[in-house]
Amino acid sequence: MTKQVNERILFLGSCFALITTAFTFAIRAGILPELGDQFGLSAEQLGFINSMWFLGFPISMVLGGIFYNSIGPKRIMQFAFVVHTLGIILTIYAGGYTLLLISTLLIGLGNGCTEAACNPMIADSYTGNKVDKMLNRFHMWFPGGIVLGSLISKFMTDFSMGWEAQMWIIMIPTITYAVLFFGQKFPEPKLEEMKSLKENVKALGSPVYIFLFFCFAITAISEFGPQQWVNIVMAESGASPMLILALVTGLMAVGRFFAGPVVEALGQPGVLLGGSVFAAIGIYMFSIFTGAMAYVAAIFFAIGVCYFWPVMIGTAAKRAPKTGALGLSLLGAIGMFSTSIFQPIIGSWIDSARSTYADMGLSGSELELAAGQATLAKVAIFPLILIVLFSIFYVWQKKTEKKTVDEMAQATAPNVS
Repeated sequence: MTKQVNERILFLGSCFALITTAFTFAIRAGILPELGDQFGLSAEQLGFINSMWFLGFPISMVLGGIFYNSIGPKRIMQFAFVVHTLGIILTIYAGGYTLLLISTLLIGLGNGCTEAACNPMIADSYTGNKVDKMLNRFHMWFPGGIVLGSLISKFMTDFSMGWEAQMWIIMIPTITYAVLFFGQKFPEPKLEEMKSLKENVKALGSPVYIFLFFCFAITAISEFGPQQWVNIVMAESGASPMLILALVTGLMAVGRFFAGPVVEALGQPGVLLGGSVFAAIGIYMFSIFTGAMAYVAAIFFAIGVCYFWPVMIGTAAKRAPKTGALGLSLLGAIGMFSTSIFQPIIGSWIDSARSTYADMGLSGSELELAAGQATLAKVAIFPLILIVLFSIFYVWQKKTEKKTVDEMAQATAPNVS
């Protein structure tokens, strides 16, 4: 008797894998100041360590997308478990800058495998509007996991439990997803063309996909730039950085859980356009407000970036379906690669702002606040660019909202002679 695909178990395992990714993001953000103090690292060096998390992600996503059809999501997730475990243990015993770079790269590779395997697997497990709904519910566990991870990090830091102990916590969801995936059967792609790497590559030339690919680089840095540096840039704002991170990601998790009706009402292009407006307002508010108003800024920011990642993935799955697992993986890869590139740049912005304001006579908490807010003002340019791009996309795609995946496949097929 042929074993049936158990969508519920596969989805649950995917969620725990994404919680692992979220924990590595939140707990690393929480321990960043401790790493800097213990190993004498500058903000730019911390930025390069951060960049390894984001660099490992696209490497494994691209490779996972290329080999998805031949080796399947099961083997990709087995590899994810191995590198997650190695990365966590090596971080704990790193002892210095170089090994922190290597261990963080390994963790990033595991996180990229999760996206490469789970996004197409979920897209293949469901049909119609349920694809958007379940992709959003899957991606809800990234912000949801960040809420848990940031609160755990704050609690353990407040009670002086050490950053090494915090890293061990990440092994809990790592072992859980490995157990859930063990022995399971995984679904097959919906369209026959999606199984062919040659057809996947050919479909990458569709105008819609090229547009989404470019936009994904900007949505990713708009979301992850402020979040990854929150513990440093907001440290002297009069608000708790880790509580801001928990508030942002908590609201994102709730928003993604109820994403189905929102996407159905506004359409994918409408959601993306609205998100870019709220993100721009939120980041700008971060750059000028302190104290309680920082939490208000967090609400605007959370609403803005809430749907970026899952709706972009869902948009590609619907509007350029023949790109298959490769297309979805490349989107996530360019998003993380973009974020990787900008991590040391953001770090250098902070260092430069500190130097500038120190020359102006600022010091202590005033210096840190001024440097952090000046940096956030620069980051706000990314969602402003998105407002323009998604306005174009909204007009362009206005007549296609009710088309099926098959109709979209025909409409977005590139002209290849």
